[in-house]
Amino acid sequence: MKIKDFQKVDRPREKLEKYGVEKLSDREILAIILRTGIKDKNVIELSQEVIKNIKKISIENVVLKGLGKTKAGQIISSIELGKRFLKNKKAELIMSPKDVWEKMEDLRDSKKEHFVVFFLDSRNQIIKREIISVGTLNSSLVHPREVFEPAIRYSTSQIIISHNHPSGLLKPSEEDLSMTKRLVEAGKILGIDILDHIIVCKNEYKSLRENNLI
Repeated sequence: MKIKDFQKVDRPREKLEKYGVEKLSDREILAIILRTGIKDKNVIELSQEVIKNIKKISIENVVLKGLGKTKAGQIISSIELGKRFLKNKKAELIMSPKDVWEKMEDLRDSKKEHFVVFFLDSRNQIIKREIISVGTLNSSLVHPREVFEPAIRYSTSQIIISHNHPSGLLKPSEEDLSMTKRLVEAGKILGIDILDHIIVCKNEYKSLRENNLI
């Protein structure tokens, strides 16, 4: 079956344009790089076979029958480019409330309340940290759309929210609790989990999850 015979919704290029590269499988990404298949294999089938043998592929040793040096070179070059981009990039993980407290170092002692969202992938790696709102000494107003619009844009599967208390007191206010509840409910509708809400001060922190407040 040729790619042109696939329904549009199943074609890699169309999926890329409509949903973004994050939604593509490994074989679909490779299919876009290779562009065409070989005799008796469409580009999706070829990509699947290449992925199974990816460690063996080289210009000198083309292991798949019909996969010429040009296509092998495309694959090797793409892998090498990815390695170079990632060479100096260390994955930042959030595994505990203390991790959040450490990553809030620049805001823990601020005189204004900052509401921050950590957008995470399914492995708890940080995709992005964003300051959503800066309030007064006592409060910071947050609307769900300000939290979840970026989450959808980043294809986030889960988030952690955090804010500093300029007062130095860790006890969550009624506003903190009601706002958290509202965001948790909104997240359930969108299929995005709020893992925790961490209140931070200069030298300590409080996890609402650990204190059964979420």
